[in-house]
Amino acid sequence: MSPILTIALNPAIDLSSEAEAIHHTRKVRTINERYDPGGGGINVARVIDTLGGEAEALFAAGGETGAMLDRLLKQEGIRRRHVPIAGQTRISFMVREKSTGLEYRFVPKGPEVKGEELRPCLDAVAAHEAGYVVASGSLPAGAPADIYVKMAEFTRGRGARFVLDSSGHGLRETLERSRVFLVKPSIGELEQLVGGKLDEDGVCRAATRLVERGAAELVAVTMGIEGAVLASADGILRLPAIHVRERSAVGAGDSFLAAMTLALSRGGATEDAFRYGIAAGAAAVMTPGTELCRREDVERLYHCLKGP
Repeated sequence: MSPILTIALNPAIDLSSEAEAIHHTRKVRTINERYDPGGGGINVARVIDTLGGEAEALFAAGGETGAMLDRLLKQEGIRRRHVPIAGQTRISFMVREKSTGLEYRFVPKGPEVKGEELRPCLDAVAAHEAGYVVASGSLPAGAPADIYVKMAEFTRGRGARFVLDSSGHGLRETLERSRVFLVKPSIGELEQLVGGKLDEDGVCRAATRLVERGAAELVAVTMGIEGAVLASADGILRLPAIHVRERSAVGAGDSFLAAMTLALSRGGATEDAFRYGIAAGAAAVMTPGTELCRREDVERLYHCLKGP
């Protein structure tokens, strides 16, 4: 069985650290620095690997930071395909203020890319034999707005399943012009898509409309401490969040998506895969900084959700 292919067109190196207190103007000394390969598709591949699955990360990266990202993935043993670009890969920076427990996250937009630089990514998707292809993360500046549309069509054309987790033009264009198997917007991304604030009933209606008009077979909306909603042709499934001790929310959505996709790829029932995703998202919240979920936490929380 081919590995799940994950796509990161605008990846990052995630730097996390801690400071006693954050002040303006003066230098803020940090401790406990940690560097992780990051960005949606990268994180999805790492979580799939953590949970015992097989993934291959296809990513566009450039400059010295792009080489560092590739090296970090190699150190973790992640199967990968690096598409070089001219611009420098971004570095995202997170600081936890120890005196308050608050997190401060700084996320650069990332390098501008030319459409032709991403052509090898399209070719790789078209030629890959993966049963599941996961495109996760924002589009880099300059990328064609329809690049995920083309990837979705290539994937569907060979009978595979395309999974999308994006925002803005990438999300809107793909849902308007193609059909995906699973889309996972956060509530904020769904509100941006529909153009207004949504309460829980509004989330359910918006997700159901995406299914009814054929944009996606499954729509999983993550809502943080409010849990998640899954819409399908069978109706709505609403599950609460698992209450855990929160240390950092970084990577929770990526962990959710990775676990749910992995469970579906193994032939699991949709409802069970949804629960597995919720367990992984909660497990990611339990880890500090940019660390993602741990397998033992995911399995324990999942079995608590399933019950005896």
